[in-house]
Amino acid sequence: MYETADFKKGLRVMVEGQPYQVIDFQHVKPGKGNQFSRTKLKNLLTGQLLERTFKSGEKFEIPNVLNREMGFLYRDENGFYTFMDKENFEQVTMDDTAVGDSRDYLIENLEVVILFYNDRPVSVDVPKAVNLRVTQTDPGMKGDTVTGATKPATLETGLVVKVPLHISEGDLLRVDSTEGIYVSRVNE
Repeated sequence: MYETADFKKGLRVMVEGQPYQVIDFQHVKPGKGNQFSRTKLKNLLTGQLLERTFKSGEKFEIPNVLNREMGFLYRDENGFYTFMDKENFEQVTMDDTAVGDSRDYLIENLEVVILFYNDRPVSVDVPKAVNLRVTQTDPGMKGDTVTGATKPATLETGLVVKVPLHISEGDLLRVDSTEGIYVSRVNE
């Protein structure tokens, strides 16, 4: 069992029979009255955010969750994503809603972490930075050297990010998957 004093980012707890992950929290000690914790929680099954205040000392069950490292194989024509465990070669298929925003970063053979709740895959965590190739962008104009100027670029997964003017089609870019922003160009 966890208590409110155990809260930290990433902690997984059961709230009202549903598994949640702590996204953010703040322990509050007012001058008068009892201590409490303000939290922002993410439902592991639906992805919805919940903001909740808990009294100090409140107890929470530990959800039956398991993380497994897997490799992304492919997305089929029906929109299902297939992943494979590299140790036992077991394959797992997930639909578009379970994959969520991670779909913008999934490329063949990418190592990801799949979260299982009661032996059912519920979410995908991609690495913090992913290398993706530019498939479409406008050419930069010669002499257009305004500091910090950017242009949109479409990447191989369909994700559109703002990039510096010197980036061209075919370039390999490092993209921050938490923010969905360009980090740097990767030298091949």
